[in-house]
Amino acid sequence: MSAPALLSGQTIEVGPGKAFTTIAEAAGAAQPGDTLLVYPAAYNGGMYIENLKGESGAWITIRGVGDTAVSIVGGNNAIQFSDPAYLRLENLRFTQQTGNGLNIDDGGSYQSPAIHLEISHCIFEDIAATGNNDLLKMSGVDSFLIEGCIFRNGAAGGSGIDMVGCHIGTIRNNLFENLGSNSIQAKGGTRWVTIHANTFLQGGQRTLNLGGSTGAAFFRPPGANYEAADLEVTANVIQGSWAAVAFVGSQRVKVWNNTIYLPQNWVMRILQESPDTSFYQAVAYGEFVNNIIVMGSSLSTVANIGPNTNAKSFLFSHNLWFHKDNPAWPGPVLPSAETSGLIQADPTFLNIQSSDLHLQPGSPAIGSGKTIPFMNAYDREGKPYLDPPSRGAFEGGLASDLQEPAKPTRAFLWPNPAKEIVSYQGPAYTKASLTDLEGRPMRVFRQSENPLDLSGLNEGMYWLHFSLKDQTITLPLVILP
Repeated sequence: MSAPALLSGQTIEVGPGKAFTTIAEAAGAAQPGDTLLVYPAAYNGGMYIENLKGESGAWITIRGVGDTAVSIVGGNNAIQFSDPAYLRLENLRFTQQTGNGLNIDDGGSYQSPAIHLEISHCIFEDIAATGNNDLLKMSGVDSFLIEGCIFRNGAAGGSGIDMVGCHIGTIRNNLFENLGSNSIQAKGGTRWVTIHANTFLQGGQRTLNLGGSTGAAFFRPPGANYEAADLEVTANVIQGSWAAVAFVGSQRVKVWNNTIYLPQNWVMRILQESPDTSFYQAVAYGEFVNNIIVMGSSLSTVANIGPNTNAKSFLFSHNLWFHKDNPAWPGPVLPSAETSGLIQADPTFLNIQSSDLHLQPGSPAIGSGKTIPFMNAYDREGKPYLDPPSRGAFEGGLASDLQEPAKPTRAFLWPNPAKEIVSYQGPAYTKASLTDLEGRPMRVFRQSENPLDLSGLNEGMYWLHFSLKDQTITLPLVILP
């Protein structure tokens, strides 16, 4: 059919009897600012959509219409988006694919990633495959948000979300249930990703595979010598699975304030699956802090440590450990000494029979944690953690006149990745400086200068440091060629 002429910012209707019968057809006519409204029907998967690009302030949105998600059924992939930008997906259901459910990639152009993606209130389920097939596969995606989605019934050898070389993203408030190999895997140079306030129920062999094993040719950026770095895993509930958390070839991964209930074999694994540490850095400098861990009789050991690791560099602090089936359990054997751990302290969940893992008043986890250094110091339900915080995913304390929760400072860079300029959104600053990843100064900006001039800088990753009256905010920045 011939596509009707459309003006930018219009609503494009997709479905039986509408101007366009498929999402792919409508995407071919979409301009920055347009919204594709997809009406209820069973749409065939197998679509390929290339270079679907909105703009800053004029995103392209693909939204399912109705109270239930609009289904895209079958196909090798439901949709493969190649090299998109400024794209939102909402209220869509991806099911019964034979490859990956939804695929988003950079088109193989590692220096120009897919940028600015938001996926909200979508369902990924019932994949028709058993191998290394993922419900959501992302390769070379920078600046993304995945929230309020459901991932369930994945392939035995696959992941709920698999990231290869993805950067500056947030995965929050999602449900993962009955996954195969992993619920979330972050590998191939993935960096600066926050995994916050999700629920994982039987999330796979390794619920969170923080790292992985990637061929050198697929790393983004090329030459990255870590599988994952600078991840923050906070305020999640993890029930079941073979191992709750795996640090694999990763650097500086922080696992704080999670509630881990009845892992089947290990609480954590610390592994180096790429043995050539002359190039790949050995897994190191992970943090495991303020977590609640409840174990049962199926547990083999708390920590499974593989060869060629730097497990002694890990920080263990302020965790609460409880073996519900062995009152005489002596405590965890860890690769480095823990500070302020609580051993055989029943966290007294509100109602374990109904899987309610809130803390009862008087729980030893309340008010006994280590002060949280993150800007986004909120619990599983969005309640600010106090100072000192509760251990685990739920803050159980009550703020008083003498103990007000710290108010996090919110600041953002836009766009990020950027080219010649970037805008700062946040409180006024007295000085700002740009450094490379090793801390070498690159540029200084005037007080409250905005936007910031990046012209003349080489492509790559940097830090922007904003000095406020009583603190310094440091944000990662990616500069594109």
